[in-house]
Amino acid sequence: MARTLRIKDAWAEQQLFFARVLVAVAFVVVASGLIVGRLVQLQVVEYDYYSQQSSGNTIRVVPVPPIRGLILDRHGRTLAENTPSYQLEITPEQVPDLPATLERLVAIGIIAPDDLQDVKNLVRSRRKFDTFVIAERLTDLQLAAFAVQRPWLPGLEVQARLGRRYPLGPFASHALGYVGGISADDMKELDRAAYAGTSQVGKISIERSYEPDLHGASGHEDVVVNAHGRRIEVLGRTPSTPGRDLLLSIDADAQLVAENALAGRRGAAVAIDPRNGEVLVFASVPNYDPNIMSAGIGRRAYAALQEDIDRPLFNRALRGQYPPGSTIKPMVALAGLHHEVRRATDRVWCGGSFSLPGSSHRYRDWKPEGHGSVDMTGSIEQSCDVYYYGLARDLGIERLGGFLQQFGLGGNTGLDMAGEQGGLVPSPAWKKTAFKSRANQVWFPGETVIAGIGQGYLLVTPLQLAHATATIAARGQRFEPRLVRGYRDPATGATEYLPPRPLPPVADQDPAHWDVIIKGMEDVLYGGRGTARAIGAAAKYRMAGKSGTAQVFTVAQGAKYNAAQVAERRRDHALFIAFAPLEDPRVAVAVVIENGESGSKVAAPVARAIIEAVLEPRT
Repeated sequence: MARTLRIKDAWAEQQLFFARVLVAVAFVVVASGLIVGRLVQLQVVEYDYYSQQSSGNTIRVVPVPPIRGLILDRHGRTLAENTPSYQLEITPEQVPDLPATLERLVAIGIIAPDDLQDVKNLVRSRRKFDTFVIAERLTDLQLAAFAVQRPWLPGLEVQARLGRRYPLGPFASHALGYVGGISADDMKELDRAAYAGTSQVGKISIERSYEPDLHGASGHEDVVVNAHGRRIEVLGRTPSTPGRDLLLSIDADAQLVAENALAGRRGAAVAIDPRNGEVLVFASVPNYDPNIMSAGIGRRAYAALQEDIDRPLFNRALRGQYPPGSTIKPMVALAGLHHEVRRATDRVWCGGSFSLPGSSHRYRDWKPEGHGSVDMTGSIEQSCDVYYYGLARDLGIERLGGFLQQFGLGGNTGLDMAGEQGGLVPSPAWKKTAFKSRANQVWFPGETVIAGIGQGYLLVTPLQLAHATATIAARGQRFEPRLVRGYRDPATGATEYLPPRPLPPVADQDPAHWDVIIKGMEDVLYGGRGTARAIGAAAKYRMAGKSGTAQVFTVAQGAKYNAAQVAERRRDHALFIAFAPLEDPRVAVAVVIENGESGSKVAAPVARAIIEAVLEPRT
């Protein structure tokens, strides 16, 4: 049988080919349409959303805060250091619902309810793209609570940082001050760029006054972050520059002795090296714990400190103003010698009271029966009020006040810490201005009389009184008091010490005049009638000093002061000044104890303890 040949169907194949092409084209068109549609959606319809999301997925400059400088005492003992701690940081632009987020932090116990408004104010004061701290020193419980809530808290991160710690706790707190979280008010004064990434700033005292030195300089990192702000990669890093360490003039051991001796009272003690003005002790009691303050004290706790009747936050050494009482008598005596109103050998009869010519008013001596006949050294030794009533009258308030100002009274001493009060040395011109709304603008002779024993309008701070005592110890030479004696480079350990800053000396440079008043101050402790001879007998070092008692209120003419019938806070203040060793003074001290009544019995033992702590050889 013959085979049948099949002829190729070209047309059918062509139709099949075109059908396949059409299917392929249709697929390509549909796929291209989908792609173009998606691109339109991403690039046009949802451009704003993805543009905002992608802005975080870029290189971000992250600040690197510097390490705060340490604070050391004169022997290298650490008074302020840095320890690791955890803090909560926020970047506002990455938080979808800021109010709800902050409320959640309150609910889980990371932000105290009383502090919520302060946090809101802080957030408003910062830029939305800044990262800053809203909670410091997180506890283990707070860290655990945050970890559980982390998925619902975008824009918040826990970071390990260095927090401030004060190893001595409340001791020397009024000298050191403390650091605290940067507030909205702080941001008005600080350079934002310099403090980028920094969570704390010095608030008061040394921490505040030396803030630029302690803070250092911020660095930065170039970090790749994703749309959620999470770090992906660090591209580069410029390290921060740590702050300089401060070398204080304070002797920590003597500071501890001073504050322990003052414990349970209200008052202050300041010790100065008369050779250069270095402050060896700067104590104010009651004090406070700066560790609590730097950890972020709550509003209620801080209010309780402010409302405390004993005022633990008040720096009495720097800002307390008190009548100096008899502690100024050596200076008044020197004024009498300088202006040739008295000679050292002139004797004055003290019968227990003094009256101005033509007046029946009696200015009483502390010793009702009087001291009898006294010369200048005896007047200092026995603290004879009658002697100084008459001397002040003969000097006149202008000459007396002008001479006291040469010792640094009535004005700032120049201490390297902000907030010093200037005290007051009164004058007729001052009274006319101060009492311009009253009828009694005239300066009365009786006001000069009581100024001679450190009463009336005359006011001094413990710092001023210590500075004046150091001036006596140095026989008229004066130096600016200072708490910082040098710096240390934390990288190299190299130290830089600051030179003393001399001040204009007291005008009287007659050695014989200084011998007289210093002999009188020596006899206060070692003379047969010295008001503080009980302290002198037990002292390890030969000292010179002067006790003082300052009235809190005026006792009526003819009335008698009875401490047992006077409320404790209205009793006399107790004061004592001293310097030692007598032959080569290295420390001058002023102690003021509010309502302590007796300078020689209450304040003098504190002064002696401080002097011995400073001068005691160190092993």
